[in-house]
Amino acid sequence: MKLNLHQSILVTLLAALVVAPLWAADADESQKKENSTVPAPLNFTMKNIDGEDVKLSKYQGEVILMVNVASKCGATPQYAGLQKLHEKYHDKGLAVLGFPSNDFGGQEPGSEADIEAFCQKNYGVTFDMFSKVTVKGDSKCDLYKLLTTTDAPPAVAPGEVGWNFEKFLISRDGKVVGRFKTGVTPDAEPLVKAIEAELAKK
Repeated sequence: MKLNLHQSILVTLLAALVVAPLWAADADESQKKENSTVPAPLNFTMKNIDGEDVKLSKYQGEVILMVNVASKCGATPQYAGLQKLHEKYHDKGLAVLGFPSNDFGGQEPGSEADIEAFCQKNYGVTFDMFSKVTVKGDSKCDLYKLLTTTDAPPAVAPGEVGWNFEKFLISRDGKVVGRFKTGVTPDAEPLVKAIEAELAKK
């Protein structure tokens, strides 16, 4: 039977209505499968310092040092040490990620543009920086909800971030393998040894 133009259009529309849900279901299943293969600490999308979405899964396979940073803190000079770690170990697979936070004494009051300019002018920061996040309390971002409820050696129990420049070390396979308080500077032997040990694992 030959269909007229209107009938042909109707058949096409009905076919599209049937296929579209199937396509959407396949896409959802594909996304779920992708998410299931990404380690929990990297299964987040965060805004970088320029406001662009970044999937943390892009760092999968690298050793990652996540640090909540601030520009007006007594520990702010640690930016210099973090930059040195980046320069020394980046080519070996280390990714230093800075997450500005205004949670401690209001020591990160500026805008993202202010933070970026400060870091580049004073410390020549070239490691990846992100937009401001909340790292403690009921409104902390999902990434830090995960980090602060994860067991992390050496001898640091799960719990709130204590101050600026606390450091979480994540292995190549996406496990939190170390948590270092503010007083452990970027050049401190326990942190450096932990980084080097993780980098040595392939």
